[in-house]
Amino acid sequence: MSKFGDLISGNVPVLLHFYVEENTTCQRMHQVVKEVANHFGNKARVVEINVNANREIVRALQVASLPDFMIYKNAEMLWRGQGGQTFGSLKSALENFTA
Repeated sequence: MSKFGDLISGNVPVLLHFYVEENTTCQRMHQVVKEVANHFGNKARVVEINVNANREIVRALQVASLPDFMIYKNAEMLWRGQGGQTFGSLKSALENFTA
């Protein structure tokens, strides 16, 4: 979890996308998340987290519905969204926290 703490503690917002490959909504979200990452470049970080490979983080953050999205900045969760998201909704959420 210390690597996770390092990931979310910076002053650049971090969008986390929790997913499983077996979920069709999660599969569709990969392209949307990639577009968001390309749009923001170095103004934000975008990280996809496979829940099957990261169970400790999933439990700690109480990820229960997939896909699950969170935005952290300075180690504080600032936004959370669950279910399918559009490019526009994720872009808008991140824009609130980019300088």
